[in-house]
Amino acid sequence: MAGTDVDVEVVGAGVIGLTCALALARAGARVRVISDRAPDATTSAVAAAIWFPYEAAPAERVLAWSGATLRELVRLADDPATGVVLRGGVMCHRDPQPDLAWADEVPGHREATPDELPPDPAIGRATFCELPVVEMPTYLGWLLDQVRAAGAEVVLDRRVASLDELDAPRVVVATGLGARELPGDPEPYAIRGQIVRVANPGIDRWILDDDNPGGDTYIIPRGRDVVLGGTADRHAEDTTPDPATERSILARAIALEPRLRDAPILSRGVGLRPGRAAVRLEREIDHTNDRTIVHCYGHGGAGVTLSWGCAAEVAMLLT
Repeated sequence: MAGTDVDVEVVGAGVIGLTCALALARAGARVRVISDRAPDATTSAVAAAIWFPYEAAPAERVLAWSGATLRELVRLADDPATGVVLRGGVMCHRDPQPDLAWADEVPGHREATPDELPPDPAIGRATFCELPVVEMPTYLGWLLDQVRAAGAEVVLDRRVASLDELDAPRVVVATGLGARELPGDPEPYAIRGQIVRVANPGIDRWILDDDNPGGDTYIIPRGRDVVLGGTADRHAEDTTPDPATERSILARAIALEPRLRDAPILSRGVGLRPGRAAVRLEREIDHTNDRTIVHCYGHGGAGVTLSWGCAAEVAMLLT
C-alpha cells in the first residue's frame, strides 16, 4: 500500500476523475489517481460526447457547471491534440414550447433556417449553434497525459473496495456507477445507452432530436465516423448491443439524414451512464480517519458536459 506521499487520492479514471485530478494538480496538490480500469475501458470511452446538459440534475447547478465546461472545451478546440472540435448543428424541437435554458450558455445560438431543418415534417423548428464535439479515445488519452505531466501519479490496476484502504488526507470519489459499491450509495442507477458507429459519408453537422417518438436520437460526426444513437433505458444494465434497437437507431438517423442510408457500420457500443436524482458533489468530513472526502458522481448523460465545471468546484473544496 502506498504511503501518505500525496495530498489527494482520486478514485476513478473516467472523464470526471481525470479532470478533477488535473484541476487539483494544477492547483498545486500532490495527486494520485487510482482505478481498476484504464480510461479507454470506462463508460466515458463509449460516449458520443457532444456538449449538452443531458439526464443530469439539479438544473441550476448543472447549467453553471456546463457553462464553465463549455468555455474550457471551446478553448481546447484550438488544439488538435485534444480531440475536441467545434461543429455546427441543430437541436430539433417537436414541442412548440421547447426548454431552451441550455441555450443561454451558448453564444451565437439562433433559430435554424428552413433549409437547415431535417426532412422529418414533424420537426417544425430547431436551434442552430456551434458546440464542442469530443472524440473520446483521443480526449481521454490527452487528459491522462496532462494529468501525468502535471505531476500526478496514476495507478490503473488497483481496485479500491473501501475508502479505509486509502491513505491521503483528502479523497475524491469519482466512481460513476461504481458509487453503489464505493462509497456505498444506494441512489445511483444505470441509464443504458446504445450507439452505432458508421463510416462518415460526408456529414459535417450534428443533429440532436431528444423528443423523437422512437427514442432519443442523435447524429454526431467525428471526422471519419459518425456516432448514431441512442437509448436512455433507466435501470437497464445489459451491455450487449441489441439488434432490434440498432435497427431502430439506424432508421431514426436515416430519417433525419438520408445520406446515412448506405453508410457501412464500423462498430457498436453500449455504455451505462451513472444516473442519480441529483449529481452528488459535496464535501464530507470523515472524523474517524481525520480526512476530507469530496463526492463527485451521478452525472447521468452529461459527464463530459459537466466535467470542467465540477472539477473546478472539487478543487475549490479541497485546496
